[in-house]
Amino acid sequence: MTQVVVTRPAQDAEGWVSAVQSEGFEAIRLPLLHVLPILNSDQTKRTFDKIQSSQALMFVSANAARMLNQGMTDLPAWKDRLLQETRSWCTGPGTAAALRQMGVPAHQIDQPALTSAHLDSEALWDAVKGQVRPGFEVLFIRGADESGAVAGRDWLEQQLESAGAKVSAVAAYQRLAVNLTLAQKLQVQDLATNGAIWLFSSSACLQSLVLQCPDINWSQAKLVVTHPRIAALAQQLGWQSPTIAPPGIQSLLASIKSLT
Repeated sequence: MTQVVVTRPAQDAEGWVSAVQSEGFEAIRLPLLHVLPILNSDQTKRTFDKIQSSQALMFVSANAARMLNQGMTDLPAWKDRLLQETRSWCTGPGTAAALRQMGVPAHQIDQPALTSAHLDSEALWDAVKGQVRPGFEVLFIRGADESGAVAGRDWLEQQLESAGAKVSAVAAYQRLAVNLTLAQKLQVQDLATNGAIWLFSSSACLQSLVLQCPDINWSQAKLVVTHPRIAALAQQLGWQSPTIAPPGIQSLLASIKSLT
């Protein structure tokens, strides 16, 4: 039975694991990042003030939505604007689903069309640029890196600022690398050479794996990624010919099957 290695954080992995198993593959859970809430009471108040003045909130991931919701528990009024007039932006259906679970109406959520070649900032910009005008305020809900600094790409921020928008950001969660045990590193060595198919939806997961297993030759390992940027990084790190899956779980499964 072909093994498929799911590297997403534990709270994000189950959808992929279930889909992989439903197609008759053996799913190997190997989370490479922890995702932890980090908003404290002082940050919550400042975040509330920023939300009140923003016309759009950009949620960079489903975790951004979930962790902000969790961190703002003591200030439930923060949702009032999301339920009324503030737009909620995101780049994919997983984040949109998390927003709907929070109670955000579907008509307040902006995301790329599911038929887009890639579900990313560029596709989102095509969907929302008509809203933007000088003075339009956008608050990015992001993650923080291991140092606690707000992390993420700034391409969309640059487009917004070029259009006259005001951009700010808050970190609702922190991503920390999972420290692999010796047993896990031995498992990784085996999975790198036995024909297993690796799945990555995050450059940070890919970097964490290669940094912790520097002596492994990845040139023969099979790899499916969700974006060309991850594929380019994989090639820099020694992987050969990564497969880029189009958006959607069915496309991901089709990409896996193409490697078997």
